[in-house]
Amino acid sequence: SLLMTVALPVTAQDFDKGLAAAQAGDFATALKEWKPLAEDGDSISQFNLGLMYKNGKGVPQDYNEAAKWYTLAAEQGVAVAQSNLGFMYENGKGVPQDYKEAMKWYTLAAEQGTAEAQTNLGFMYDSGKGVLQDPELRILTPCAPS
Repeated sequence: SLLMTVALPVTAQDFDKGLAAAQAGDFATALKEWKPLAEDGDSISQFNLGLMYKNGKGVPQDYNEAAKWYTLAAEQGVAVAQSNLGFMYENGKGVPQDYKEAMKWYTLAAEQGTAEAQTNLGFMYDSGKGVLQDPELRILTPCAPS
């Protein structure tokens, strides 16, 4: 799993403490550092909390709580949160299964270049989940130019 890192102006010290703790496997300290930041609207801390709840790292695994934090981060444009949220909607993890909602989040992440979202979007088009089936829009391996 991927923990996001960015340079944050005022909260960098607390964020960095949380990041160092998470990288050392001390998710209780990461939670202590990131939760106030996430509650104050820091999108990367929100994403990281979503990841912790999804994976049950330092907290009980809770897909509903993961979806809550991913949604907050996704609404602020965090592409990997959008992709993860799309997956949750596609599979009904922590949210009701909703292919159209999955398509929405996958599309937003894919437009930002997130490869996983692009792949999942291709599978959605290929299988007709949430859209009319269109095999022409699925992700294909490009051929080398001749």
